[in-house]
Amino acid sequence: MSFQQGLSGLNATSKSLDVIGNNIANANTYGSKVARAEFSDLYAASLGNEGSNLVGIGTKMSAVAQQFSQGGITTTSNPMDLAINGAGFFQLADPAGSSRSFSRNGQFKVDVEGYVVTNSGMRLMGIPADTGAGAEPTALKLPTGRMLPPQPTASVTVEFNLDSRNAAPTQPINFSDESTYNSATSVTVHDAQGISSAVTLYFRKTAAPNTWEVYATQNGLSVNDPPTPLTELVFADGGTAPTAPLAPFDLPVLSAGGLARTLQMDMTKATQFGASFAVSDLLQDGFSAGQLTSVAVEKNGEISARYSNGETRPAGTLILANFRNPQGLVPVGDNAWRQSSASGEVVPGQPGDGLVGAVQAGALEESNVDLTAELVNMITTQRMYQANAQAVKTQDQILQTLVNLR
Repeated sequence: MSFQQGLSGLNATSKSLDVIGNNIANANTYGSKVARAEFSDLYAASLGNEGSNLVGIGTKMSAVAQQFSQGGITTTSNPMDLAINGAGFFQLADPAGSSRSFSRNGQFKVDVEGYVVTNSGMRLMGIPADTGAGAEPTALKLPTGRMLPPQPTASVTVEFNLDSRNAAPTQPINFSDESTYNSATSVTVHDAQGISSAVTLYFRKTAAPNTWEVYATQNGLSVNDPPTPLTELVFADGGTAPTAPLAPFDLPVLSAGGLARTLQMDMTKATQFGASFAVSDLLQDGFSAGQLTSVAVEKNGEISARYSNGETRPAGTLILANFRNPQGLVPVGDNAWRQSSASGEVVPGQPGDGLVGAVQAGALEESNVDLTAELVNMITTQRMYQANAQAVKTQDQILQTLVNLR
């Protein structure tokens, strides 16, 4: 026996305790991955001793291997917290774009410039909304202008059923007298300033078979003076529109400044059956101005901005990264790794595609450290350290005995 075996054992177990201590310290670090100390034995190589009974000269640490197993996912109240359920990594870049790293920690925030950043200032990578698919990922920047401009209404589509059992009114139409028309429905339209007005459509059956007149008012006033039909709806005997669809027609309205403008009104899906009047669909393409209220991240990585007027606009797409050998990544601190030749090249992927996994907003991935197992390993390693120290002590006693021979 020599001091070499015991000394190498002391060094190895000391490093193992360092690894265990680091695991325990990061048990509550989101996105952290447990590390495992791996050892190999040592043999002295010399000529002429092949086949003989070799005695090892100790051990050494051959690697500290991180285990990229999935950690538990916990929900949070922050919509910018992101968790990956899969094998992917968030791609990060520094503000200058000179260095890139990868992380499983999704504690993101929005800085004053609108970039999605980590606590250390690294920017999250993805494809901006105004960039075509397949573009190179760049730093994601959310909308900085908090106001969405209004869009004036250009067309209105109404799908409804008129009751064929109704009788034709005999008196001239009077919008304040329900007996002079059969049915009515309203739609809100917007002008170029986003100011809304209520347009009410009135349907009046005529003496002609399967024929209805359409009138309209804006904020209670007829859109034409005197009130005249805007169009006629003529249905087939079966209650549906004729083979030639009912053509869209122009609806004159006023803007907030009193300027006349025209909307296109589409009623080509109207029907006339023996059932009560009912509107099954009503669409208009305008909206008022809206303020940015929130940002949402979908499972497929698509980021959208939501406004107070109910509108949603795309803000970009998150792109994750994967590697053929994640254990080849080099840890650089701040819950991040960098690429190396051992890890292989970056394999980009949109969340939900391949093995990169899905993204969950308002959630974080917990560390995959098993605290109970680490404490047991610490006790075992401590005993190993004591045993190696005892080996050194025993060797010292043997050497002392040899020195005391006379």
